[in-house]
Amino acid sequence: MTMRSLNFKLTLAFVLVALVSAALAAVFIQWRTQLAFDRFLVYQDQRNLAATLAEYYEENGSWEGALPIFRRAAEAAQQHGEDAVYLLTDPNGAVIFGKAPETDKRVEMNRVAVEVDGVTVGWLLGNSRRPLWERDIPQQAFFQNINRALLWSTLGTIGLALVLGGLLANSLTRPLHELAAAARQIAQGRLGQQVPVRSQDEIGQLTQDFNQMSSELEKASWLRKQMTADIAHDLRTPLSIIRGYAEALADGKLPGSPEIYTNIHDAANHLSRLVDDLRTLSLSDAGELTLERQLIAPEALLQRAMQPFEAQARQKQITLSLRPAAAALPEISVDADRMTQVLFNLLGNALRHTPPGGQIECWAEAEAGHVLLHVRDSGEGISPQDLPLIFDRFYRADPARPQSGETGLGLTIARSLVEAHGGTIRAASTPGQGAIFTIQI
Repeated sequence: MTMRSLNFKLTLAFVLVALVSAALAAVFIQWRTQLAFDRFLVYQDQRNLAATLAEYYEENGSWEGALPIFRRAAEAAQQHGEDAVYLLTDPNGAVIFGKAPETDKRVEMNRVAVEVDGVTVGWLLGNSRRPLWERDIPQQAFFQNINRALLWSTLGTIGLALVLGGLLANSLTRPLHELAAAARQIAQGRLGQQVPVRSQDEIGQLTQDFNQMSSELEKASWLRKQMTADIAHDLRTPLSIIRGYAEALADGKLPGSPEIYTNIHDAANHLSRLVDDLRTLSLSDAGELTLERQLIAPEALLQRAMQPFEAQARQKQITLSLRPAAAALPEISVDADRMTQVLFNLLGNALRHTPPGGQIECWAEAEAGHVLLHVRDSGEGISPQDLPLIFDRFYRADPARPQSGETGLGLTIARSLVEAHGGTIRAASTPGQGAIFTIQI
């Protein structure tokens, strides 16, 4: 444990707090004990002197001639304090013997009644402010014992603080060391490191957050690898088509025909769409996606997106319809081209997963100051375990089965474009009963 370690600093802090606390307690206890003992001795001297004066008054019936006795008793009492002051007054407070102090200081003096047969014949006042450590040897021995006890208690407190401080410091620094070791493992590329959660305090919360971050990093790394594999696959397909036809045409092994040229053109278009999708996603991730907003009616936007899919829907015997709004809807400020692209992705996804005889329905509605755009299909639906992940990049419910050459970017791009407009997109589904996608603008 080095002097720079947190464990050492925490242990040292506990020891210093214990030392300062014990020292302050020792000083306070010693001061209060000395003060109380001083008052006790003065009070005992006063009672003895009062008893002697009471005997004299009982024998003589007055204070006449009592001054020598008062002086001798006062001198004997002063062995407990050179500054001891004694004062004898009558029952009414008039001074009989002794030098009367100032009025406000007389209040601070201890009073003992001088009684004869139950009748108060005078009052004996006294005080002493001499420090007890300057007094006789028995008193010094008494306070030496107290100081020794305080010293041992201080040493015991420091020892206990050292043990408890070390244990507590270890309990605090142990998870930090584990977090640091796990962070180093992650830095070396071993993702998914998990640290045991040993408490429910702030350090425990930090550990939970670290574990979640580690899991997210591992998931992101897996998705990135999956994305690379998917991109390679989707790039390879159109490139293989183009290269195959090009080599065959160049070698004269295949005569040119409109069908061949159409296939090459379709492959090039697919490749171009893939590149455009990747560029759109990268711009969105970098926050550099530009939007040319304009006001447009929600139903007009839906109609614009549905029109290119009408022929394909009829070919697959799928009913594609637009539900009229129940009330007039406000226009929305969006980039019409970008939002049309979002709806294209949703409608294309719906067509792929809706069987012949099914239907796809679109509609818009107003809710809580927002406009909602809905796309619902009657396909097989989305399983509960896949539903939270469908907007993740390149996610596929069945990784072994490509989605008809699609890259898996469609829903991811849809989410990125909607969020770029300051909106949200969500999905809901019941397996076997279709899915519904909702865009909130």
